[in-house]
Amino acid sequence: MSAKREIRTPILSVVGHIDHGKTTLLDSLRGTTVAEKEAGRVTQHIGATEIPIETIKAICQPLRSDWTGINIPGLLFIDTPGHHAFASLRKRGSALADVAIIVIDVMEGFQPQTLESLNVLRMLKTPFVVVLNKIDRIRGWHSKKQPFILNYRTQPEYLQTEIDTRIYTVAGDLHEKGFSADRYDRIKDFAKNVAIVPVSAKTGEGIADLLLVLIGLSQKYFERTLGLHVEEAGVGTILEKKEEKGLGTTLDVILYDGQLNVGDTIVVGSTDEEPIVTKVKGLLKPRALQEIRLERKFERVKTVYAAAGVKIVAPNLELALPGSQVRVVPDEGSLDAVKADVKSAIDALSMATVPEGLIIKADTMGSLEALAQELKEQGIEAIMRADVGNISKHDVTEATTVRDRYLRVIFGFNVGILPDAKELAEQTALPVFVSDVIYRLIEDYAGWVKQEREREKRALLERMNTPAKVKILPGCVFRQSKPAIVGVDILAGKIRTGVELLKLDGSNIGPINEIQDKGERISRAEQGMQVAIALRKPTVGRQINENDVLYVNLKEEEVEELKKHGGVLSAEELEVLEDVQEIKRKRQFRAE
Repeated sequence: MSAKREIRTPILSVVGHIDHGKTTLLDSLRGTTVAEKEAGRVTQHIGATEIPIETIKAICQPLRSDWTGINIPGLLFIDTPGHHAFASLRKRGSALADVAIIVIDVMEGFQPQTLESLNVLRMLKTPFVVVLNKIDRIRGWHSKKQPFILNYRTQPEYLQTEIDTRIYTVAGDLHEKGFSADRYDRIKDFAKNVAIVPVSAKTGEGIADLLLVLIGLSQKYFERTLGLHVEEAGVGTILEKKEEKGLGTTLDVILYDGQLNVGDTIVVGSTDEEPIVTKVKGLLKPRALQEIRLERKFERVKTVYAAAGVKIVAPNLELALPGSQVRVVPDEGSLDAVKADVKSAIDALSMATVPEGLIIKADTMGSLEALAQELKEQGIEAIMRADVGNISKHDVTEATTVRDRYLRVIFGFNVGILPDAKELAEQTALPVFVSDVIYRLIEDYAGWVKQEREREKRALLERMNTPAKVKILPGCVFRQSKPAIVGVDILAGKIRTGVELLKLDGSNIGPINEIQDKGERISRAEQGMQVAIALRKPTVGRQINENDVLYVNLKEEEVEELKKHGGVLSAEELEVLEDVQEIKRKRQFRAE
Protein backbone atom coordinates (compact mmCIF):
# COMPACT_ATOMS: atom_id res chain seq x y z
CA MET A 1 0.00 0.00 0.00
CA SER A 2 1.40 3.43 -0.90
CA ALA A 3 2.35 5.91 1.80
CA LYS A 4 -0.46 8.18 0.66
CA ARG A 5 -2.96 5.52 1.67
CA GLU A 6 -1.54 4.91 5.15
CA ILE A 7 -4.14 7.09 6.83
CA ARG A 8 -7.79 7.44 5.97
CA THR A 9 -9.59 10.48 4.67
CA PRO A 10 -10.68 12.71 7.60
CA ILE A 11 -14.43 13.06 8.18
CA LEU A 12 -15.82 16.55 8.69
CA SER A 13 -19.31 17.09 10.09
CA VAL A 14 -21.23 20.22 9.04
CA VAL A 15 -23.69 21.22 11.78
CA GLY A 16 -25.70 24.23 12.91
CA HIS A 17 -29.10 25.86 13.01
CA ILE A 18 -31.76 25.43 10.33
CA ASP A 19 -31.34 27.65 7.25
CA HIS A 20 -27.95 29.01 8.26
CA GLY A 21 -26.46 27.71 5.01
CA LYS A 22 -24.81 24.36 5.72
CA THR A 23 -25.79 22.63 2.47
CA THR A 24 -25.23 25.84 0.49
CA LEU A 25 -21.70 25.96 1.90
CA LEU A 26 -21.03 22.48 0.51
CA ASP A 27 -22.63 23.51 -2.79
CA SER A 28 -20.07 26.29 -3.00
CA LEU A 29 -17.31 23.74 -2.52
CA ARG A 30 -18.52 21.28 -5.11
CA GLY A 31 -20.30 23.59 -7.55
CA THR A 32 -23.68 21.84 -7.18
CA THR A 33 -27.13 22.93 -6.02
CA VAL A 34 -28.10 20.25 -3.52
CA ALA A 35 -29.73 22.84 -1.22
CA GLU A 36 -32.28 23.71 -3.92
CA LYS A 37 -33.32 20.04 -4.16
CA GLU A 38 -33.90 19.46 -0.43
CA ALA A 39 -37.48 19.00 0.76
CA GLY A 40 -38.52 22.36 2.16
CA ARG A 41 -34.88 23.39 1.59
CA VAL A 42 -34.05 21.62 4.85
CA THR A 43 -31.60 18.68 4.87
CA GLN A 44 -33.38 15.57 6.13
CA HIS A 45 -30.63 12.94 6.08
CA ILE A 46 -26.92 12.65 6.57
CA GLY A 47 -25.24 13.07 3.18
CA ALA A 48 -21.59 12.70 2.20
CA THR A 49 -19.30 14.51 -0.26
CA GLU A 50 -15.61 13.76 -0.88
CA ILE A 51 -13.28 16.65 -1.81
CA PRO A 52 -9.90 15.41 -3.19
CA ILE A 53 -6.72 17.05 -1.94
CA GLU A 54 -5.83 18.26 -5.45
CA THR A 55 -9.07 20.22 -5.64
CA ILE A 56 -8.37 21.72 -2.22
CA LYS A 57 -4.85 22.74 -3.27
CA ALA A 58 -6.19 24.47 -6.37
CA ILE A 59 -8.79 26.43 -4.39
CA CYS A 60 -6.25 27.44 -1.72
CA GLN A 61 -3.50 28.38 -4.18
CA PRO A 62 -3.83 32.17 -3.54
CA LEU A 63 -3.14 31.57 0.16
CA ARG A 64 -0.67 28.67 0.17
CA SER A 65 1.69 27.13 -2.33
CA ASP A 66 3.82 24.85 -0.12
CA TRP A 67 1.97 21.68 0.89
CA THR A 68 4.93 19.88 2.50
CA GLY A 69 3.82 17.77 5.43
CA ILE A 70 0.21 17.44 4.25
CA ASN A 71 -0.40 13.77 3.45
CA ILE A 72 -4.12 13.29 3.92
CA PRO A 73 -5.90 12.22 0.68
CA GLY A 74 -8.69 14.78 0.92
CA LEU A 75 -11.73 15.56 3.09
CA LEU A 76 -15.08 13.79 3.43
CA PHE A 77 -17.88 16.17 4.44
CA ILE A 78 -21.00 14.92 6.21
CA ASP A 79 -23.96 17.26 5.83
CA THR A 80 -26.29 16.78 8.81
CA PRO A 81 -29.79 18.17 9.36
CA GLY A 82 -29.89 21.55 11.07
CA HIS A 83 -33.38 21.58 12.56
CA HIS A 84 -33.47 20.90 16.30
CA ALA A 85 -35.52 17.76 15.69
CA PHE A 86 -32.36 16.08 14.47
CA ALA A 87 -30.49 15.98 17.78
CA SER A 88 -29.93 12.23 17.42
CA LEU A 89 -28.83 12.35 13.78
CA ARG A 90 -26.62 15.34 14.43
CA LYS A 91 -25.07 13.59 17.41
CA ARG A 92 -24.40 10.50 15.30
CA GLY A 93 -22.93 12.58 12.48
CA SER A 94 -20.64 14.40 14.88
CA ALA A 95 -19.63 11.14 16.52
CA LEU A 96 -18.33 9.99 13.13
CA ALA A 97 -16.46 13.24 12.61
CA ASP A 98 -12.80 13.99 13.18
CA VAL A 99 -13.34 17.73 12.81
CA ALA A 100 -16.62 19.67 12.81
CA ILE A 101 -17.83 22.87 11.15
CA ILE A 102 -20.46 24.92 12.97
CA VAL A 103 -22.21 27.21 10.49
CA ILE A 104 -23.63 30.47 11.92
CA ASP A 105 -25.60 33.14 10.07
CA VAL A 106 -23.66 36.41 10.55
CA MET A 107 -26.96 38.31 10.84
CA GLU A 108 -28.54 35.96 13.42
CA GLY A 109 -25.65 34.69 15.53
CA PHE A 110 -25.99 31.77 17.95
CA GLN A 111 -29.36 29.97 17.93
CA PRO A 112 -30.68 27.09 20.10
CA GLN A 113 -29.59 24.37 17.65
CA THR A 114 -26.16 25.98 17.30
CA LEU A 115 -25.69 25.70 21.05
CA GLU A 116 -26.97 22.11 20.98
CA SER A 117 -24.36 21.24 18.33
CA LEU A 118 -21.72 22.92 20.48
CA ASN A 119 -22.68 20.80 23.49
CA VAL A 120 -22.51 17.60 21.42
CA LEU A 121 -19.04 18.49 20.11
CA ARG A 122 -17.84 19.36 23.60
CA MET A 123 -19.11 16.00 24.91
CA LEU A 124 -17.39 14.13 22.08
CA LYS A 125 -14.25 16.29 22.37
CA THR A 126 -14.37 16.97 18.63
CA PRO A 127 -12.25 19.91 17.38
CA PHE A 128 -14.29 22.43 15.39
CA VAL A 129 -14.23 25.56 13.28
CA VAL A 130 -16.91 28.26 13.28
CA VAL A 131 -18.03 29.44 9.85
CA LEU A 132 -19.61 32.91 9.96
CA ASN A 133 -21.77 32.62 6.85
CA LYS A 134 -23.74 35.11 4.70
CA ILE A 135 -21.29 38.02 5.05
CA ASP A 136 -22.57 39.20 1.65
CA ARG A 137 -25.71 40.34 3.53
CA ILE A 138 -23.79 43.00 5.47
CA ARG A 139 -24.92 46.31 4.00
CA GLY A 140 -22.24 47.74 1.72
CA TRP A 141 -19.97 44.67 1.79
CA HIS A 142 -18.68 43.86 -1.70
CA SER A 143 -18.43 40.08 -1.73
CA LYS A 144 -16.67 38.16 -4.49
CA LYS A 145 -15.26 34.69 -5.10
CA GLN A 146 -11.83 35.01 -3.52
CA PRO A 147 -10.20 34.47 -0.11
CA PHE A 148 -11.85 36.48 2.66
CA ILE A 149 -8.59 37.81 3.99
CA LEU A 150 -7.72 39.33 0.60
CA ASN A 151 -11.21 40.77 0.06
CA TYR A 152 -11.30 42.16 3.61
CA ARG A 153 -8.31 44.41 2.87
CA THR A 154 -10.17 46.06 -0.03
CA GLN A 155 -13.23 47.03 2.04
CA PRO A 156 -13.76 50.49 3.60
CA GLU A 157 -12.61 50.81 7.21
CA TYR A 158 -16.19 51.10 8.57
CA LEU A 159 -17.07 47.72 6.97
CA GLN A 160 -13.93 46.13 8.39
CA THR A 161 -15.02 47.39 11.82
CA GLU A 162 -18.58 46.10 11.21
CA ILE A 163 -17.51 42.54 10.42
CA ASP A 164 -14.93 42.49 13.22
CA THR A 165 -17.67 43.53 15.67
CA ARG A 166 -19.81 40.60 14.54
CA ILE A 167 -16.83 38.26 14.89
CA TYR A 168 -16.20 39.51 18.44
CA THR A 169 -19.86 38.96 19.31
CA VAL A 170 -19.61 35.30 18.27
CA ALA A 171 -16.25 34.99 20.08
CA GLY A 172 -17.97 36.37 23.20
CA ASP A 173 -20.75 33.79 22.94
CA LEU A 174 -18.13 31.05 22.64
CA HIS A 175 -16.24 32.47 25.61
CA GLU A 176 -19.40 32.16 27.73
CA LYS A 177 -19.43 28.46 26.79
CA GLY A 178 -15.81 27.99 27.81
CA PHE A 179 -14.08 28.35 24.42
CA SER A 180 -11.42 30.86 23.41
CA ALA A 181 -12.00 32.04 19.82
CA ASP A 182 -10.82 34.62 17.29
CA ARG A 183 -10.67 35.30 13.56
CA TYR A 184 -8.61 32.49 12.07
CA ASP A 185 -5.72 34.66 10.77
CA ARG A 186 -5.15 36.11 14.26
CA ILE A 187 -4.70 32.70 15.92
CA LYS A 188 -1.25 31.31 16.68
CA ASP A 189 -2.22 28.13 18.53
CA PHE A 190 -5.19 26.36 16.92
CA ALA A 191 -5.11 23.68 19.64
CA LYS A 192 -6.17 26.27 22.24
CA ASN A 193 -8.36 28.59 20.17
CA VAL A 194 -11.42 28.10 17.97
CA ALA A 195 -11.00 29.58 14.50
CA ILE A 196 -13.79 31.83 13.18
CA VAL A 197 -13.83 31.98 9.37
CA PRO A 198 -16.10 34.57 7.68
CA VAL A 199 -17.52 33.29 4.39
CA SER A 200 -20.26 33.78 1.85
CA ALA A 201 -21.46 30.40 0.61
CA LYS A 202 -23.49 32.33 -1.96
CA THR A 203 -20.56 34.11 -3.63
CA GLY A 204 -17.74 31.72 -2.70
CA GLU A 205 -15.85 34.28 -0.62
CA GLY A 206 -13.83 32.72 2.19
CA ILE A 207 -14.04 29.13 0.91
CA ALA A 208 -10.26 29.03 0.37
CA ASP A 209 -9.65 30.34 3.90
CA LEU A 210 -11.97 27.69 5.33
CA LEU A 211 -10.40 24.77 3.46
CA LEU A 212 -6.93 25.90 4.50
CA VAL A 213 -7.94 25.94 8.18
CA LEU A 214 -9.69 22.55 7.86
CA ILE A 215 -6.70 20.91 6.20
CA GLY A 216 -4.42 22.21 8.94
CA LEU A 217 -6.74 21.05 11.73
CA SER A 218 -7.28 17.64 10.12
CA GLN A 219 -3.57 17.09 9.68
CA LYS A 220 -2.91 18.06 13.31
CA TYR A 221 -5.74 15.77 14.44
CA PHE A 222 -4.28 12.80 12.58
CA GLU A 223 -0.82 13.48 13.93
CA ARG A 224 -2.24 13.33 17.49
CA THR A 225 -4.47 10.29 16.97
CA LEU A 226 -2.34 7.43 15.76
CA GLY A 227 -3.93 4.30 14.37
CA LEU A 228 -6.25 5.97 11.85
CA HIS A 229 -5.13 3.49 9.22
CA VAL A 230 -7.17 1.87 6.51
CA GLU A 231 -5.91 -1.70 6.57
CA GLU A 232 -8.51 -2.85 9.10
CA ALA A 233 -11.82 -4.59 8.26
CA GLY A 234 -14.28 -1.95 7.14
CA VAL A 235 -17.09 -0.51 9.27
CA GLY A 236 -19.77 1.83 7.94
CA THR A 237 -23.24 3.29 8.44
CA ILE A 238 -26.14 2.78 6.02
CA LEU A 239 -27.44 6.14 4.80
CA GLU A 240 -30.16 4.86 2.50
CA LYS A 241 -31.49 1.70 0.88
CA LYS A 242 -32.42 2.09 -2.80
CA GLU A 243 -33.79 0.07 -5.67
CA GLU A 244 -31.49 0.60 -8.65
CA LYS A 245 -32.43 -0.50 -12.17
CA GLY A 246 -30.25 -3.44 -13.17
CA LEU A 247 -28.68 -3.71 -9.71
CA GLY A 248 -31.59 -4.51 -7.41
CA THR A 249 -31.48 -3.33 -3.80
CA THR A 250 -28.35 -1.29 -3.02
CA LEU A 251 -27.04 0.51 0.05
CA ASP A 252 -25.59 4.03 0.24
CA VAL A 253 -23.00 3.79 3.01
CA ILE A 254 -20.46 5.97 4.78
CA LEU A 255 -17.39 3.81 5.33
CA TYR A 256 -15.84 5.43 8.39
CA ASP A 257 -13.22 2.89 9.33
CA GLY A 258 -10.96 0.38 7.56
CA GLN A 259 -11.44 -0.84 3.98
CA LEU A 260 -14.10 -2.62 1.94
CA ASN A 261 -13.45 -4.87 -1.06
CA VAL A 262 -15.50 -6.56 -3.74
CA GLY A 263 -15.89 -10.18 -2.57
CA ASP A 264 -15.86 -9.33 1.16
CA THR A 265 -18.40 -11.02 3.40
CA ILE A 266 -20.34 -8.34 5.23
CA VAL A 267 -22.91 -8.25 8.03
CA VAL A 268 -25.70 -5.71 7.61
CA GLY A 269 -28.24 -4.45 10.15
CA SER A 270 -31.74 -5.72 9.35
CA THR A 271 -35.39 -5.05 10.12
CA ASP A 272 -35.57 -8.77 10.87
CA GLU A 273 -34.42 -10.26 14.16
CA GLU A 274 -31.13 -11.49 12.70
CA PRO A 275 -28.61 -9.34 10.77
CA ILE A 276 -28.07 -10.03 7.05
CA VAL A 277 -24.93 -11.93 6.01
CA THR A 278 -24.05 -11.39 2.35
CA LYS A 279 -21.14 -10.98 -0.08
CA VAL A 280 -20.21 -7.72 -1.85
CA LYS A 281 -20.77 -8.05 -5.62
CA GLY A 282 -19.96 -4.50 -6.57
CA LEU A 283 -18.79 -1.15 -5.17
CA LEU A 284 -19.84 2.12 -6.78
CA LYS A 285 -18.26 5.41 -5.74
CA PRO A 286 -19.71 8.83 -6.56
CA ARG A 287 -17.45 11.02 -8.61
CA ALA A 288 -15.34 13.53 -6.70
CA LEU A 289 -17.32 16.59 -5.53
CA GLN A 290 -20.63 14.76 -6.00
CA GLU A 291 -23.17 14.19 -3.22
CA ILE A 292 -23.80 10.44 -2.82
CA ARG A 293 -27.58 10.78 -2.42
CA LEU A 294 -27.96 12.66 -5.73
CA GLU A 295 -25.21 11.09 -7.85
CA ARG A 296 -26.23 9.33 -11.08
CA LYS A 297 -22.89 8.37 -12.67
CA PHE A 298 -20.94 6.13 -10.31
CA GLU A 299 -17.45 4.74 -10.80
CA ARG A 300 -17.00 0.97 -10.31
CA VAL A 301 -14.11 0.21 -7.94
CA LYS A 302 -12.60 -2.92 -6.38
CA THR A 303 -11.66 -1.36 -3.02
CA VAL A 304 -12.84 1.57 -0.94
CA TYR A 305 -10.80 3.09 1.87
CA ALA A 306 -12.21 5.00 4.83
CA ALA A 307 -13.53 7.54 4.95
CA ALA A 308 -15.73 7.50 1.88
CA GLY A 309 -19.29 7.42 0.63
CA VAL A 310 -19.96 4.25 -1.38
CA LYS A 311 -22.87 2.34 -2.91
CA ILE A 312 -22.79 -1.38 -2.09
CA VAL A 313 -24.26 -3.93 -4.52
CA ALA A 314 -24.99 -7.30 -2.90
CA PRO A 315 -27.75 -9.94 -2.77
CA ASN A 316 -30.42 -10.18 -0.06
CA LEU A 317 -30.40 -6.52 1.01
CA GLU A 318 -34.19 -6.09 0.90
CA LEU A 319 -34.51 -6.07 4.71
CA ALA A 320 -31.45 -3.84 5.35
CA LEU A 321 -32.11 -1.19 8.00
CA PRO A 322 -31.03 2.38 7.13
CA GLY A 323 -29.11 3.91 10.01
CA SER A 324 -27.61 0.60 11.10
CA GLN A 325 -24.07 -0.75 10.67
CA VAL A 326 -22.28 -2.53 7.84
CA ARG A 327 -19.27 -4.55 9.02
CA VAL A 328 -16.72 -6.58 7.07
CA VAL A 329 -16.11 -10.11 8.37
CA PRO A 330 -12.30 -10.47 8.49
CA ASP A 331 -12.39 -14.29 8.64
CA GLU A 332 -14.88 -17.15 9.03
CA GLY A 333 -14.10 -17.59 12.70
CA SER A 334 -15.26 -14.06 13.56
CA LEU A 335 -18.68 -14.19 11.81
CA ASP A 336 -20.68 -14.81 14.99
CA ALA A 337 -18.86 -12.03 16.86
CA VAL A 338 -19.46 -9.53 14.02
CA LYS A 339 -23.16 -10.49 13.88
CA ALA A 340 -23.44 -9.94 17.62
CA ASP A 341 -21.80 -6.49 17.30
CA VAL A 342 -24.22 -5.40 14.55
CA LYS A 343 -27.25 -6.72 16.44
CA SER A 344 -26.24 -5.00 19.69
CA ALA A 345 -25.81 -1.72 17.82
CA ILE A 346 -29.40 -2.01 16.51
CA ASP A 347 -30.67 -2.89 19.99
CA ALA A 348 -28.96 0.26 21.28
CA LEU A 349 -30.83 2.30 18.67
CA SER A 350 -34.19 0.77 19.54
CA MET A 351 -36.51 3.03 21.51
CA ALA A 352 -38.76 2.02 24.37
CA THR A 353 -42.40 1.63 23.37
CA VAL A 354 -45.65 1.49 25.32
CA PRO A 355 -48.84 -0.59 24.89
CA GLU A 356 -50.95 2.50 24.12
CA GLY A 357 -49.61 5.32 21.97
CA LEU A 358 -48.66 6.71 18.58
CA ILE A 359 -47.46 4.71 15.59
CA ILE A 360 -44.57 6.39 13.79
CA LYS A 361 -43.06 5.33 10.46
CA ALA A 362 -39.98 6.73 8.74
CA ASP A 363 -37.54 5.91 5.98
CA THR A 364 -34.50 5.41 8.22
CA MET A 365 -33.71 4.47 11.81
CA GLY A 366 -32.14 7.88 12.34
CA SER A 367 -35.34 9.57 11.17
CA LEU A 368 -37.34 7.53 13.68
CA GLU A 369 -35.00 8.67 16.45
CA ALA A 370 -35.32 12.29 15.32
CA LEU A 371 -39.11 12.09 15.19
CA ALA A 372 -39.28 10.41 18.60
CA GLN A 373 -36.99 13.07 20.06
CA GLU A 374 -39.15 15.88 18.69
CA LEU A 375 -42.31 14.27 20.06
CA LYS A 376 -40.62 13.91 23.44
CA GLU A 377 -39.79 17.62 23.45
CA GLN A 378 -43.47 18.28 22.78
CA GLY A 379 -44.35 16.20 25.84
CA ILE A 380 -45.44 13.12 23.86
CA GLU A 381 -43.49 10.03 24.88
CA ALA A 382 -46.23 7.45 24.28
CA ILE A 383 -45.01 5.62 21.17
CA MET A 384 -46.65 2.25 20.62
CA ARG A 385 -44.60 1.26 17.58
CA ALA A 386 -41.76 2.79 15.55
CA ASP A 387 -40.87 1.16 12.24
CA VAL A 388 -39.00 1.84 9.02
CA GLY A 389 -41.12 1.65 5.84
CA ASN A 390 -44.33 2.84 4.19
CA ILE A 391 -47.59 3.08 6.16
CA SER A 392 -49.49 -0.21 5.76
CA LYS A 393 -53.04 -1.42 6.35
CA HIS A 394 -51.75 -3.26 9.43
CA ASP A 395 -50.49 0.06 10.85
CA VAL A 396 -53.92 1.64 10.39
CA THR A 397 -55.73 -1.35 11.92
CA GLU A 398 -53.43 -1.31 14.94
CA ALA A 399 -53.75 2.46 15.38
CA THR A 400 -57.56 2.28 15.51
CA THR A 401 -57.33 0.22 18.73
CA VAL A 402 -55.78 3.13 20.69
CA ARG A 403 -58.31 4.57 23.15
CA ASP A 404 -56.85 8.09 23.49
CA ARG A 405 -58.09 9.88 20.36
CA TYR A 406 -55.11 12.27 20.40
CA LEU A 407 -52.71 9.33 20.26
CA ARG A 408 -54.88 7.42 17.77
CA VAL A 409 -52.84 8.76 14.84
CA ILE A 410 -50.01 7.70 12.53
CA PHE A 411 -46.95 9.80 11.72
CA GLY A 412 -45.08 9.14 8.46
CA PHE A 413 -41.78 10.89 7.79
CA ASN A 414 -40.49 10.68 4.24
CA VAL A 415 -42.61 7.57 3.54
CA GLY A 416 -45.75 6.86 1.52
CA ILE A 417 -49.10 5.44 2.55
CA LEU A 418 -50.13 2.27 0.71
CA PRO A 419 -53.48 2.43 -1.18
CA ASP A 420 -55.33 -0.07 1.05
CA ALA A 421 -54.00 1.73 4.16
CA LYS A 422 -55.21 5.08 2.83
CA GLU A 423 -58.66 3.67 2.09
CA LEU A 424 -59.00 2.16 5.57
CA ALA A 425 -57.75 5.37 7.23
CA GLU A 426 -60.44 7.35 5.39
CA GLN A 427 -63.15 4.83 6.33
CA THR A 428 -62.20 4.92 10.01
CA ALA A 429 -61.46 8.69 10.07
CA LEU A 430 -57.96 7.93 11.38
CA PRO A 431 -55.67 10.98 11.15
CA VAL A 432 -52.47 10.21 9.21
CA PHE A 433 -49.77 12.89 9.14
CA VAL A 434 -47.24 12.51 6.33
CA SER A 435 -44.47 14.95 5.42
CA ASP A 436 -40.89 15.00 4.19
CA VAL A 437 -39.92 17.70 6.71
CA ILE A 438 -40.12 16.70 10.38
CA TYR A 439 -40.87 20.08 11.89
CA ARG A 440 -43.82 20.49 9.49
CA LEU A 441 -45.08 17.07 10.52
CA ILE A 442 -45.05 18.11 14.17
CA GLU A 443 -46.60 21.50 13.40
CA ASP A 444 -49.42 19.85 11.43
CA TYR A 445 -50.13 17.51 14.33
CA ALA A 446 -50.03 20.32 16.90
CA GLY A 447 -52.42 22.36 14.75
CA TRP A 448 -54.81 19.40 14.48
CA VAL A 449 -54.74 18.80 18.24
CA LYS A 450 -55.45 22.47 18.93
CA GLN A 451 -58.33 22.51 16.45
CA GLU A 452 -59.83 19.30 17.84
CA ARG A 453 -59.57 20.47 21.44
CA GLU A 454 -61.30 23.73 20.55
CA ARG A 455 -64.06 21.80 18.78
CA GLU A 456 -64.37 19.46 21.77
CA LYS A 457 -64.55 22.42 24.13
CA ARG A 458 -67.29 24.09 22.09
CA ALA A 459 -69.29 20.85 21.94
CA LEU A 460 -68.95 20.34 25.71
CA LEU A 461 -70.01 23.88 26.51
CA GLU A 462 -72.95 23.52 24.16
CA ARG A 463 -74.41 20.52 25.94
CA MET A 464 -73.45 21.26 29.55
CA ASN A 465 -74.30 23.82 32.22
CA THR A 466 -71.22 25.77 33.29
CA PRO A 467 -70.42 27.87 36.39
CA ALA A 468 -71.84 31.40 36.44
CA LYS A 469 -72.91 34.03 38.93
CA VAL A 470 -75.25 37.01 38.61
CA LYS A 471 -76.22 39.97 40.81
CA ILE A 472 -79.78 41.33 41.02
CA LEU A 473 -79.47 44.99 40.10
CA PRO A 474 -81.00 47.53 42.51
CA GLY A 475 -83.98 49.40 41.06
CA CYS A 476 -84.47 46.72 38.39
CA VAL A 477 -87.35 44.68 39.81
CA PHE A 478 -89.90 44.64 36.99
CA ARG A 479 -92.26 42.11 38.58
CA GLN A 480 -92.26 40.53 42.06
CA SER A 481 -93.70 37.06 41.39
CA LYS A 482 -95.31 34.49 39.07
CA PRO A 483 -92.92 35.06 37.40
CA ALA A 484 -90.54 37.39 39.18
CA ILE A 485 -88.77 39.51 36.58
CA VAL A 486 -85.52 41.20 37.64
CA GLY A 487 -82.56 42.82 35.97
CA VAL A 488 -79.24 41.09 36.58
CA ASP A 489 -75.56 41.82 35.95
CA ILE A 490 -73.68 38.71 34.82
CA LEU A 491 -70.50 38.79 36.92
CA ALA A 492 -68.89 35.60 35.57
CA GLY A 493 -69.60 32.74 33.19
CA LYS A 494 -72.68 32.24 31.01
CA ILE A 495 -76.36 31.68 31.83
CA ARG A 496 -79.07 30.15 29.67
CA THR A 497 -82.74 29.32 30.00
CA GLY A 498 -83.42 26.23 32.07
CA VAL A 499 -80.46 26.48 34.48
CA GLU A 500 -81.29 26.48 38.18
CA LEU A 501 -79.99 29.20 40.51
CA LEU A 502 -78.66 28.99 44.09
CA LYS A 503 -78.45 31.66 46.76
CA LEU A 504 -75.38 32.12 48.98
CA ASP A 505 -77.11 30.10 51.73
CA GLY A 506 -77.47 27.15 49.34
CA SER A 507 -81.23 27.41 48.86
CA ASN A 508 -82.50 26.59 45.37
CA ILE A 509 -84.68 29.32 43.84
CA GLY A 510 -85.56 27.37 40.71
CA PRO A 511 -84.76 27.64 36.99
CA ILE A 512 -84.44 30.68 34.72
CA ASN A 513 -87.60 30.54 32.60
CA GLU A 514 -86.73 33.34 30.20
CA ILE A 515 -83.93 35.80 29.35
CA GLN A 516 -84.50 39.15 27.66
CA ASP A 517 -81.97 41.65 26.31
CA LYS A 518 -83.36 45.08 25.37
CA GLY A 519 -86.85 43.58 25.11
CA GLU A 520 -85.83 40.65 22.91
CA ARG A 521 -85.86 37.02 24.01
CA ILE A 522 -82.45 35.32 23.96
CA SER A 523 -81.43 31.79 24.94
CA ARG A 524 -78.17 32.70 26.70
CA ALA A 525 -76.15 35.61 28.06
CA GLU A 526 -72.54 35.93 29.17
CA GLN A 527 -70.20 37.83 31.46
CA GLY A 528 -70.43 41.61 31.13
CA MET A 529 -74.05 41.65 29.92
CA GLN A 530 -76.99 43.12 31.84
CA VAL A 531 -80.25 41.34 31.06
CA ALA A 532 -83.70 40.66 32.51
CA ILE A 533 -84.52 37.16 33.72
CA ALA A 534 -87.89 35.58 34.60
CA LEU A 535 -88.11 33.20 37.60
CA ARG A 536 -91.41 31.36 38.34
CA LYS A 537 -90.50 29.95 41.78
CA PRO A 538 -89.29 32.86 43.99
CA THR A 539 -90.93 36.11 45.10
CA VAL A 540 -88.92 39.33 45.30
CA GLY A 541 -88.83 40.49 48.92
CA ARG A 542 -89.10 36.95 50.28
CA GLN A 543 -86.80 34.38 48.65
CA ILE A 544 -84.77 36.93 46.66
CA ASN A 545 -83.88 40.62 47.01
CA GLU A 546 -82.06 43.41 45.20
CA ASN A 547 -78.23 43.03 45.35
CA ASP A 548 -78.48 39.25 45.93
CA VAL A 549 -75.74 37.22 44.24
CA LEU A 550 -77.05 34.04 42.63
CA TYR A 551 -75.09 31.04 41.30
CA VAL A 552 -75.86 28.44 38.64
CA ASN A 553 -76.62 25.19 40.45
CA LEU A 554 -74.41 22.39 39.04
CA LYS A 555 -74.99 18.69 39.65
CA GLU A 556 -72.12 16.54 40.93
CA GLU A 557 -71.83 14.66 37.60
CA GLU A 558 -71.60 18.00 35.77
CA VAL A 559 -68.81 19.16 38.09
CA GLU A 560 -66.88 15.90 37.51
CA GLU A 561 -67.29 16.18 33.74
CA LEU A 562 -66.02 19.75 33.73
CA LYS A 563 -63.00 18.82 35.85
CA LYS A 564 -62.20 15.91 33.54
CA HIS A 565 -61.98 18.28 30.56
CA GLY A 566 -59.37 20.64 31.95
CA GLY A 567 -59.02 23.93 30.14
CA VAL A 568 -62.65 24.33 29.09
CA LEU A 569 -63.36 26.85 31.87
CA SER A 570 -61.94 30.33 32.28
CA ALA A 571 -60.19 31.43 35.48
CA GLU A 572 -63.36 33.30 36.55
CA GLU A 573 -65.53 30.24 35.90
CA LEU A 574 -63.17 28.02 37.92
CA GLU A 575 -63.40 30.47 40.82
CA VAL A 576 -67.23 30.38 40.63
CA LEU A 577 -67.12 26.58 40.55
CA GLU A 578 -65.13 26.55 43.81
CA ASP A 579 -67.65 28.99 45.36
CA VAL A 580 -70.59 26.74 44.41
CA GLN A 581 -68.90 23.66 45.86
CA GLU A 582 -68.16 25.55 49.09
CA ILE A 583 -71.82 26.74 49.34
CA LYS A 584 -73.01 23.15 48.94
CA ARG A 585 -70.52 21.84 51.53
CA LYS A 586 -71.71 24.39 54.09
CA ARG A 587 -75.37 23.59 53.43
CA GLN A 588 -74.63 19.85 53.79
CA PHE A 589 -72.80 20.51 57.08
CA ARG A 590 -75.75 22.53 58.46
CA ALA A 591 -78.18 19.79 57.42
CA GLU A 592 -76.18 17.19 59.34
